[in-house]
Amino acid sequence: MPRIESTAARFAKLGFADGARAAQLVRQSGADLDHVLDALVDVADPDLALVSLIRLAEREPAVLATIRHDPGLRSRLFAVLGVSAALGEHLVRHPGQVALLAEPRPGDARAELLRAVGAEPGEDEPRATAPDPLVALRVAYRGRVLHLAARDLTGQVALAEVTSELSDLAGAALEAALAIARTEVEAADVRFAVIGMGKCGARELNYISDVDVIFVAEPREGADEDKALRAATRLAQAMTRACSATTSEGSLWEVDAGLRPEGRSGPLVRTLASHLAYYRRWAKTWEFQALLKARPVAGDLELGAAYVEAVNELVWSAATREDFVEDVQAMRRRVEAHVRAEGERQLKLGPGGLRDIEFAVQLLQLVHGRLDPLLRRRATLPALAALSRGGYVGRDDSKSLAEAYAFLRQVEHLLQLHRLRRTHLVPTEEADLRRLGRALGMQTDPVGEFTARWRRHAMEARRLHEKLFYRPLLQAVARLPESEARLSPRAAEARLEALGYVDPTGALRHLASLTTGVSRRAAIQRTLLPVMLGWFADTPDPDAALLGFRQVSDRLGSTPWYLRLLRDETAVAARMARVLGTSRYATGLLMHAPEAVAMLGSDEELAVRSRESLLGEASAAVSRHAGNPETAVTAVRALRRKELFRTAVADISGLIDIEAVGAALSQLNDVTLQAALGAALSKAGDVTTFAIIAMGRLGGMECSYASDADVMFVHSPRPGADEREATNAAYAVANELRRLLSLPAPDPPLIIDPDLRPEGRQGPLVRTLASYRAYYARWSSPWESQALLRARFSAGDAELGAAFTRMADELRYPRGGLPDDAVREIRRLKARMEAERLPRGADPALHTKLGPGGLSDVEWVAQLLQLRHAGTVPSLRTTRTLDALRAAVAEELLAPADEAVLAEAWRFASRIRDALMLVKGRPGDSVPRDSGERKLIARTLGYPPDGSEDFLDDYRRVTRRARRVVERVFYGD
Repeated sequence: MPRIESTAARFAKLGFADGARAAQLVRQSGADLDHVLDALVDVADPDLALVSLIRLAEREPAVLATIRHDPGLRSRLFAVLGVSAALGEHLVRHPGQVALLAEPRPGDARAELLRAVGAEPGEDEPRATAPDPLVALRVAYRGRVLHLAARDLTGQVALAEVTSELSDLAGAALEAALAIARTEVEAADVRFAVIGMGKCGARELNYISDVDVIFVAEPREGADEDKALRAATRLAQAMTRACSATTSEGSLWEVDAGLRPEGRSGPLVRTLASHLAYYRRWAKTWEFQALLKARPVAGDLELGAAYVEAVNELVWSAATREDFVEDVQAMRRRVEAHVRAEGERQLKLGPGGLRDIEFAVQLLQLVHGRLDPLLRRRATLPALAALSRGGYVGRDDSKSLAEAYAFLRQVEHLLQLHRLRRTHLVPTEEADLRRLGRALGMQTDPVGEFTARWRRHAMEARRLHEKLFYRPLLQAVARLPESEARLSPRAAEARLEALGYVDPTGALRHLASLTTGVSRRAAIQRTLLPVMLGWFADTPDPDAALLGFRQVSDRLGSTPWYLRLLRDETAVAARMARVLGTSRYATGLLMHAPEAVAMLGSDEELAVRSRESLLGEASAAVSRHAGNPETAVTAVRALRRKELFRTAVADISGLIDIEAVGAALSQLNDVTLQAALGAALSKAGDVTTFAIIAMGRLGGMECSYASDADVMFVHSPRPGADEREATNAAYAVANELRRLLSLPAPDPPLIIDPDLRPEGRQGPLVRTLASYRAYYARWSSPWESQALLRARFSAGDAELGAAFTRMADELRYPRGGLPDDAVREIRRLKARMEAERLPRGADPALHTKLGPGGLSDVEWVAQLLQLRHAGTVPSLRTTRTLDALRAAVAEELLAPADEAVLAEAWRFASRIRDALMLVKGRPGDSVPRDSGERKLIARTLGYPPDGSEDFLDDYRRVTRRARRVVERVFYGD
C-alpha cells in the first residue's frame, strides 16, 4: 500500500489531476509507460490522454514501441489524445491509423475518399463499388480529421489552413457520397452540381458542423428537363442520406439545403435558369448575403462555376434593389439587438459571438462591394482585412475583431474536438476549462488565464456594431491626422444610406461639425457618436435625430455638464436619441429648453407631476413678477413647455398610456389657465369673481398635444358692485387672459376657444351664473346639454365653478332621461355632422375624429348613454369618455364586449392623433396617405420598420368593428 501511495503522489506531482486513478490505471494495464510519462503530462488533459493511450496499447501493443522511436508521431498522437476523447476512441477501433500521424502531409482528400468507397477519382462521374461504402467513407474521413487535428494541436497549421482543409475535406466527402448515390440512382441524363454555402462555401468550416449546400442541375443535350430534375432530386436525396445515415461508425454530418430558393418549401433541385429567375424576382437581401459564400464543391464543377458566376452579378447589384436599405436596417438591428442579448457563454450565437461578427462583415460587404471589387471575399477574416485596407473599418478595430474572431474559432474547435459533437457553449466545469486553457498554451493558471482572455475578446466583439458600422464614419469626416485609409465621401454616404439616413450628405456635414478639431468637446463627441449613430439609426427618422443632436449640442456644447452627462449616463444618451429621432414636437420643445436633457436619466424624472406641485411652481412665478403680467405669463409658459416635454418623452418611452397622457396634458392646461388668470385678474379690480369652465377635451381630461383649451367664462359680481362695471371687468379679464396666452413666444401657445358658450361666437364672451341659467332654461337645445356633459371647473373661483357645475347637472343629467324626440334630434345631428363636417378630400375611413369608428362615434355613444341614464344612475356622471363606458358596463347598460371594442377604437384613434403631432410637429386628424409619413407614425406607435401596412390594416379593422357597435348601440333602438 505505501508503494501505491508513493506512485499516486508521483503521478500527481507530474501533473495528473487524479494521481491515484492514473497510478491505478498504469498498474492495472501492466504497460511500461515510464518513457512517455514526461511527454504525456505536457498535453491539455494528461488524465484523458492516459486513459486513451492505455486502451490503445491494449488493442495494439506495438503502438508503444512506435511512439518510443518516433518523437514527432508521439507528440502529435499525445496532443490529440489530450484533447479529443472521440478521436481517442476512433483510434482504439482503428489502431492502424496511428501510422497516419507519421506522414507530414496527407495526399489529395478527394482522391483518397473516392478510393475509400471504391470509386475511381479520374472518372467524370465516379461510382462507388466498395462492399460497405458508408462505413468506409466515415473511417477514411475521420482519419483525415485525425491527421489535421494532430497538426492543428501541435501548431503546425494556422486557423485559416485548418478551416480551409476541413472545407475541402467536406467537399471531398460530398463527392464520395455522390459516388455512392450514383449506385442507387440512374442519372445519366442530368448534369448535377453541389454548391457549398455558409462556412463550407467560404472555406471556414468547423470540425463538426452542418454542411450548407444548394443543388443545381441541367438536363444533358436532348434529355427531358422534368425527368432530369426528378433524377437529380433522387440523386441529391441519396447523397444526403450517405452523409447523415447512422452506421457502426456513426454519421458524418447533416447536409442542409435550407438556403435554397423558397427554403424548405421550394424544390430541392432547380436548373440554373430557375435559380436566376427566383433571385431576380423574389429573393430577399439576406439571400444575397448568403450567396456571398457560394462555391462549387462537388459534382459537375463546370456547372457549379457557371452558377456562381451568374449569381455573383446579382449579389453585387443587390444594393440597388428597392428594399435594400430597409432590409439592411433590419439585418443591422438584428446584429445590434443580438449583441445586447443574454447567453454570454455561447461562442456562436451569444452576444458578440461568431455569427454576429460574420453577419456584420457580410453586411458591410453588401453595402460597399458593388463599388469596390476588392471586398468580394468569401471568408470572414480576409473580408475583414479587405474592409480595413479600403478604410471601411478602422485598422485597430479590424485587428482587435480579427484577433477576437480567431480566438473564438480556436475555442470552438477545441470544444468540438473533445467529443466530435456540434457545440458552441463554453463549459463551466473547472476540468473542462483547464483542458481548454492548456490546449491554448496557458500553463501557469490555465483556468484563470483562459477565462480572462475569453472575456476580453468577447467584450471586443460585443462592440462590433460600433467598430464596424459607425466609427469609420467619424474617421471619414473628423479630419484628424492619421496614416490609415478612411472611408471616401462616396463610401461614407453609401454607409449612411444603408443605415437608414435619407440625406447622407447632410448627415456627413453634421458629423463633421460635431467632431472636427482637437477640443475636448470634439473628443467627447467622437467617443459618443459611434454609439449614438446606432441609436439614431434605430429611430423612425435618423436624419432628424442627428440634426436635432447637433442643434442641442450647439446650444449646450460649452456647458460643462451636458457632454459629461451623455458620456457617463448611457440611459440619458439613448433616450435622447430616441426622442430626437421620433418627435419633431419634442425636439422643438428641447431646442428652447435644452437644459431639460437632464430629466432623461430616469423613469422617475419623467413621472407626471401632481397638480399641487405644478400649481405651486406656476403661482410662485406669477408672484415673482407681480405687476408685470406679460413677464409672469412668459414664466408660466416656460414651465408648461418643460412639462410638455416631460409628458412627450414619457409617452414616447412607453411610460404612460393614452389616458394618462390626456390627463397629464389637461391638468397642465388647468394649471396654466389658473396661473395666467392670476396675472390677468389685475384687470378686474375687486368688483367680481371669475371662473373658467373647461369644456370639450379639456373638460374630459382628454387633451392631446394639439388641443386648444375649450372653455366658458363665468363671473359673479361681488355684493354691492355695479353689474355693468363687474361685467366690463370680467370681459377685461377674459380678453387679457387670451392675449397673454397667445403672445408670440418660443413656447407652444395655449389657444383659448370659447365657442361652445351659449349662442357661440354671436353670444357674450362672459356671462353671470344667472345669465347662463336663464339662457339654458329658455333656449337650450339637446346638443348644448350634450356639450355640458364635458363641463367641469378648471380655474378661478372654486365656489363659483362648483355653482356652475351644479346648474349644469340639471341639464346634462335630466331626471326623467332624454325624451324620444331629443334622442332623434341628437341622432339626426350626428348623421348630418358625418355628412357635412368631414374636410374636403379627406378619406372618411382614415379620419380619426369624424370617420366611421373614430373618436366622434365613440364619444357620442358614451354621451347618449349619459343623457338617457345619468339622471338616475350617478356612476355615469363623469366628463371622461372611457369612464362613462366603463360605468355603463357596470350598470348593465352596455355589453362588456361592445365597451372593449369602442374603447380600443378610441385609444387607437387618440394615439394616432398624438403621434401625428409628436412626429410632424403640427396637428393632424387623418392617418397619412403618404407611405413615408405613415411609416414614421407606425414606428412611433411601436410597429416594426416594415409594419406600416399592418398599422393601416389594424386601424381599418378596429374602426370597422367599432362602427358596427355604433350602428347598433347609437342608432338602433
